[in-house]
Amino acid sequence: MDTEQMGQGMGRPGLNRRQLLAGLGGLTVAGSFGFAALGTGADALASGADTRVRYWNLFSGGDGYNMIAMLDSFRADNPGIEVKDSTLQWGSPFYTKLAMAAAGNRAPELGVMHLGRVTGFAPGRLLDPWDLDLLAKYGVREQDFNPALWKRAVIDGKLYALPLDIHVQLCFYRKDVLGKAGLLGADGRMVAPTSVDEWFAMLKEARAATEKGLQTIGLWHNDMNFQWWFFVAFYTQLGGTWFSADNTEVTFDTDKATQVLEFLRRHLTDGYADPGFGGNAGAEQFVNGSPFCWEGNWSVPVFDSAKVDYGAVPLPPVFGRPATHAESHSFVLPHQAGRGGATDEGAHRLAAYVVQHARQWAAGGHIPAYTPTLTTAAYRKLQPQNEYATAMDHQATEPKVWFAGSTGILAQRVGPVVVSSTTGSARPDAVARRMKSTLATLLAMKNPMDGRTAAEGGALA
Repeated sequence: MDTEQMGQGMGRPGLNRRQLLAGLGGLTVAGSFGFAALGTGADALASGADTRVRYWNLFSGGDGYNMIAMLDSFRADNPGIEVKDSTLQWGSPFYTKLAMAAAGNRAPELGVMHLGRVTGFAPGRLLDPWDLDLLAKYGVREQDFNPALWKRAVIDGKLYALPLDIHVQLCFYRKDVLGKAGLLGADGRMVAPTSVDEWFAMLKEARAATEKGLQTIGLWHNDMNFQWWFFVAFYTQLGGTWFSADNTEVTFDTDKATQVLEFLRRHLTDGYADPGFGGNAGAEQFVNGSPFCWEGNWSVPVFDSAKVDYGAVPLPPVFGRPATHAESHSFVLPHQAGRGGATDEGAHRLAAYVVQHARQWAAGGHIPAYTPTLTTAAYRKLQPQNEYATAMDHQATEPKVWFAGSTGILAQRVGPVVVSSTTGSARPDAVARRMKSTLATLLAMKNPMDGRTAAEGGALA
């Protein structure tokens, strides 16, 4: 019996290792990653514990410290459960390793994924659904979440992801500079523009109050991920759609897309963003006195530590409809043959605990998905988190298809094209048409995880 047959006999979900590697683009992961961190559960339990839960995540930096603090609290409150946590490299390497572990019946009891990637991760094959009764037993119910967020986690009528947060793109602003420019309201917060013209008028006033040598706004103009995220936000503000309900037709509106692309590009052509500043220079300039910076909410701890006098709001609703790009860190159950018993219950208990105790997580800038947390006095006191918590109700997300999600194929294909428009190497209208053509190509592609197109994948909740 060869290794692939052995794997199938051990409960492999109909996807062998060779197929998986080929589907993931031939990534050389087998030798570079190995399976040293996968664990087998054979090592001795910690003293006093009778159940082990292996948990993989991709949290480093401040997020990593906050997650460790929550895990330590869980351990203290649940001495009968040993949590064996492993932090893996963020991005594609993490997803590749998680897929290989699930396909090879060597998956951990609990994992973390970006919610946008769940649809493409072969739910039912590489992911197991959550037991709603078990979640309810530990205090987590559907009514405790934003309805749109919960719906994104449901595929073919089953919950495959338990949201921990949403992380959003924000407009950070310097209160000291905007105060000089007369752009703060009576509440000390940034005046909200309601049109493109109002926004650029604000930039003009802010530039006049900015020290020489600093750009007016940093917006990651040459970064494909950020430019894609910003596009998604403003395209959603215009009411733009991507595909038909059955994912058989591209409904992408090139006229609306051109409006967004022209809007993004204008920041450079009008001189508010300096093309000479790339990468995270926008954040650095913001610390030094630049009035605006579009960044992810994960920059909150950075600006806090820099002692900047600042605020943060969702991306400005310049097209009339509030919407800012949002993703979600979510707990998932990687496929295990015969999942159940004490370890599975332990995974449900751990995930439910962390979701309900996300006050610590909010310190990293993320908006807790568990809505009761948002109403607590402790959360309402958080600055600037209490300025942008409303983003929970105005999420601009990528379409619910297998090739979307954080660092997914969609962002890899269209992100660089958006950059070409923003930086001036391609015309916005031409870029919009190219984006629509790319969407059509992707819609016809088969998911390497299960060999089905978006229309065949049962992606609708």
